[in-house]
Amino acid sequence: MMLNSVLSEEQRLEIMAVLRKRFMENPHRHVELDWVDVEQRLEQYPKKLWSLFEMERTGGQPDVISVNPGKAKIYFFDCSKESPELRRNTCYDGVAREQRKEHKPTQSAMEMAEEMGIQLLNEEQYRRLQQFGEFDLKTSSWIKTPDEIRALGGALFCDRRYDHVFVYHNGAQSYYSNRGFRGYLEV
Repeated sequence: MMLNSVLSEEQRLEIMAVLRKRFMENPHRHVELDWVDVEQRLEQYPKKLWSLFEMERTGGQPDVISVNPGKAKIYFFDCSKESPELRRNTCYDGVAREQRKEHKPTQSAMEMAEEMGIQLLNEEQYRRLQQFGEFDLKTSSWIKTPDEIRALGGALFCDRRYDHVFVYHNGAQSYYSNRGFRGYLEV
C-alpha cells in the first residue's frame, strides 16, 4: 500500500538528476544500457519514479543493476555501501513485529517495502549485487525469506565479511541497529 505516490515536479527533476548522475558514475553495473532508455522507461511509470524517490530518501542510493541483459525489464537495486540508514531497526515482517512483547519496532522490513512499492532482495539478487561492489561490510540486510522458513518463525539476512557473502538466520521478530533491508524495483 503506497501512501502518497505522486511527486511534485521539483521532486521528479531532483530524483531524475540523482539517478542519472549515479548511472553515469557506475557504468560497470549496467554495461548494456543507455541512460536515455532508462529515462524513457521511467517517464512511462511515474509511480515507479515515486518508489525510487522513497528508496533514495531512506538512504538506499538506487541504481540500475544488470540482472538479465537483453531483457525488457530494468532493475534498480539499493546500492548504498551499508544497509540503508532509515530502514534499520526493523524486524522482518508485520506478524513478527506484532509478536514482540516488548520494545516493538515501529516498522518491519516487509511493511516498509510494501509502502515504498518495492521488494526485498532475495539471496540470488543479494549475491548479484555483491558482484558490483562490496556492500554491507559493517551492517546486515534482511532478504526475502522462503515461506517454509518464515512459517517456522525464522527469517534470513545477509552481509559481506572476509570477502565472502554470508547468509544467516534469526527469529523474524529480532531487530538490530545495524540491520535493515535492501530492496529492488522492476521497471
